[in-house]
Amino acid sequence: MRKYGWYILVGAGLLVLSAMLYSVHYAIFRNAHHIYLYLLGDLAFLPIEVFVVALVVDRLLSARDRRATMEKLNMVIGAFFSEVGTELIMRLAALDPQSDEKRRVLKVTGDLDDQAFRKMKDAISKLDFKVEPAPADYEGLESLLVDKRDFMVRLLENPLLLEHESFTDVLWAVFHLTEELACRPGFSALPDSDLAHLAGDSARAYGRTTAQWLDYMQHLKKSYPYLFSLALRRNPFDPEPSVLVS
Repeated sequence: MRKYGWYILVGAGLLVLSAMLYSVHYAIFRNAHHIYLYLLGDLAFLPIEVFVVALVVDRLLSARDRRATMEKLNMVIGAFFSEVGTELIMRLAALDPQSDEKRRVLKVTGDLDDQAFRKMKDAISKLDFKVEPAPADYEGLESLLVDKRDFMVRLLENPLLLEHESFTDVLWAVFHLTEELACRPGFSALPDSDLAHLAGDSARAYGRTTAQWLDYMQHLKKSYPYLFSLALRRNPFDPEPSVLVS
C-alpha cells in the first residue's frame, strides 16, 4: 500500500481538481447539460486514448529503446571479440580434432543472407565441440585469458548484459575457464581426470563463443559492412587468416 500511496494521492488530487473546475464552470454558465454532454464525450473517448497511448505508443517507444540498447550491447560484444573472443576461438579451433567440419559449416562469406545464417546456426547447434589440448596448450590459453581477465570483469559489470542472456553465458563460460586455468600452478603434472575437466571447460567456452561469434557476424553483415569485411579477414576458422585486402 505504501508503494502506491503517491499514485493514490496524485489521482485523488486530480479528481478533486476536476470537480472544482466543473463547479466553477457551472457557477459561471449555469449549464449542466453542456457539462454532462462533454463529460460523457470525454469518457467515451477515454478507452481509445488508453489504447493509443498505453499500447501503441508505449510499444513503439519500447521497441525503439530496445533497438538502441541492443545496438550498444553489440558494441560491447564487438569489443569482446576484438580483445579476446576471436583469438580464443582460433586457439581452441586449432585443438579441435573435428575443426575441418566446422570450417566447412562456418564458411562465412560476404554474400550470405539471413536465411543462410539461420542454416549455419542450426548446423553448428548439432555439432560436437570438443578439444584435445596438451598441457603446453593450457599454458597459452592461461596467458591469453589471464591477461584479459580485468577486461572481462568490466564487461560483466555492464548493466546492458541483462538484455542479452546468451552473451552473458559466453562471458561466464570464458571467465570460468580463466579461473580454472589461473588456479593451477602448472599443467605438466596434472592427472588425466583434471586434464579432462579442463578440456570440458574449454569445450564449453569454445561452443558458446562460436555461436555468439556467428550472431555477431550476422549483425555486422546487416549493419556495418566495413566492420564485417575486417571480421571476415580475421575469421578464426580460417587456418591462414590475413587482414590484408587481396
